[in-house]
Amino acid sequence: MKIVICGAGQVGFGIAEVLSREQNDVTVIDRNPDLLKAMSDQLDVQTVIGHGSHPDILKQAGCDDADMIIGVTLYDEVNMAACQVAHSIFNVPTKVARIRSQAYLDKQWGDLFSRDHSPIDVIISPEIEVGETVVTRLALPGAFEMVGFVGDRIGLVGINCDEDCPILDTPIKQLTELFPDLFSVIVAIERNGELIVANSQESLVAGDNVYLIADYKQVSRLLGIFGKRAEQTNHVVIAGGGNIGLYVAKRLESLGRGVKVKIIESDHKRAEDIADELNNTLVLHGSALEAEILREAGVLHAGTFVALTNNDQVNMLASVMAKKEGADTTACLLSSDKYTALIPALGIDAYINPKSTTISRVLQYVRRGRIRGVHSILNGMGEVIEAEALPTSSLVKKPLRDVDLPVGVRIGAIVRDDEIVMPNGDLIINAGDRVVVFATASAVKQVEQLFRVSIDFF
Repeated sequence: MKIVICGAGQVGFGIAEVLSREQNDVTVIDRNPDLLKAMSDQLDVQTVIGHGSHPDILKQAGCDDADMIIGVTLYDEVNMAACQVAHSIFNVPTKVARIRSQAYLDKQWGDLFSRDHSPIDVIISPEIEVGETVVTRLALPGAFEMVGFVGDRIGLVGINCDEDCPILDTPIKQLTELFPDLFSVIVAIERNGELIVANSQESLVAGDNVYLIADYKQVSRLLGIFGKRAEQTNHVVIAGGGNIGLYVAKRLESLGRGVKVKIIESDHKRAEDIADELNNTLVLHGSALEAEILREAGVLHAGTFVALTNNDQVNMLASVMAKKEGADTTACLLSSDKYTALIPALGIDAYINPKSTTISRVLQYVRRGRIRGVHSILNGMGEVIEAEALPTSSLVKKPLRDVDLPVGVRIGAIVRDDEIVMPNGDLIINAGDRVVVFATASAVKQVEQLFRVSIDFF
């Protein structure tokens, strides 16, 4: 594919990194020559210095024959204008824009992004995407990763194996025998920074981060088997009352789960403003880096403390302090990748990376074939993909043991006529089945081929 990316910041870099690695023709536009030089030094991409919404710059970047334009600059208006120009002048088929301001996304203005007005095919709102991720994690605090597929029938679950994990040193095959009615498949393991495709002979060791694909309804039981908290958090303390913190508090109020929520906000005016917008949330003015404020917020009794300020260092340090003050589970927002390796050493239970969330959304529209959902893990080292099996796919009409799956691929679950079917050697995948599969980065293209429409389909 030929793809033009407007914006060379962290998100633009992350998207370009994944797409260029897959041999796509990628051109990045930005007004900052230093950012572009750093990108071109590290990635196989072309760069253009200029304003991402100007027609002459878009033409120079190759929009005449581009398959997709992705606007991820810091400014909503530039992203929207770039998509409009790409549509009106260059007829680019797929247009993606990151839009941060909730004012544009209010439901009463829904017609704004229709094809007749501002023809954007995919809107990415980091605040909403990250906010929903946080809300999902709060429901299952024992998992460091939780993503839904096939209408949330299937869940991708990330679980850390600590030294007290009761199933350490047990072969995966034996786990299946011990829990025959548990609909889950271990698809990948992160061990010492390396991503391993799971196999039946592999055993788990302390420190492993395990990725499982499971029946969403059984995730709580699954966490219990790993020795993790499975019950929903009923007391949450949020550090940071920005857009994400406010969104999370509002969502928790609207869900009506009876969760007690408190927000710590350092800016006095902002604290007053969000207090006016919330009904059942206590807003405290102060710094989350002050032990007295943490105690006043009740972190000693908090099921989860989550730091959502716009400062990574503050988020990490506040999480460490909250853990010391007695919070059961801590999580923090990390915009930069450079701190992620420190998270386990600091005793922080989980982190949320908005870049990863955004990249996953973009990849869903880059992937060819009948791809319905994508989630990128470990900075693109692997992906979990939801796809629809077609009559012409080599996956269908024969037992799975006879299917020549690419190296680096593991099937996690199949949904057929609203029924979840777990994979085994005897299973025959039918056309129309939804298949949730894990693939390493090197195998993604081959997975796409498995679910592409061939000429025989017509």
